[in-house]
Amino acid sequence: MTVVMAHAAPKPVPAAESLPDFDEFYSANYLRLTVQIYAYLGDQHEAQDLVQEAFCRAFSRWKTVSEYAEPLAWVRRVAWNLATSRFRKQKTAVNFLRKQREEHVEGPSPDRVALTRALSQIPEHHRRAVVLYYLGQLSVTEIALQEGVAEGTVKSWLSRGRAALGNQLTGQRGGDDA
Repeated sequence: MTVVMAHAAPKPVPAAESLPDFDEFYSANYLRLTVQIYAYLGDQHEAQDLVQEAFCRAFSRWKTVSEYAEPLAWVRRVAWNLATSRFRKQKTAVNFLRKQREEHVEGPSPDRVALTRALSQIPEHHRRAVVLYYLGQLSVTEIALQEGVAEGTVKSWLSRGRAALGNQLTGQRGGDDA
């Protein structure tokens, strides 16, 4: 009687088998965490940097962090702590600079005051169209989409807004010269 022994391939260590993949964890959570930190800081690039730093710290401790019940909670806490620290440093720097400089702010120019006054006198739709087109540099099509109206309507608002502004501004100048 002959006994044949089959050799099976060595099984991986169970700990390595249960270790979640960092790349998948990162891909699944990076954007969502970046949006949260961005909402807190108001600076997209800063938020991206801080979230990257938090994930780098998680990667260097991945064997431990991956065993937590909620690894994302750990990364989120690190990112929030970094953001809070950065926010405090910036606030301290701004306060320091504010104390160091002389406060001399010039008022708006007379033309700016006249334009603001004239804009406030024209109808809201006309004003919004003029501001979006000339100051916001949006196209007629973009304004129409934003306002939910036809392009012809936007063109009409722009035409009427320019005419009204012209009347307001020449009327103000005429009143100043008199």
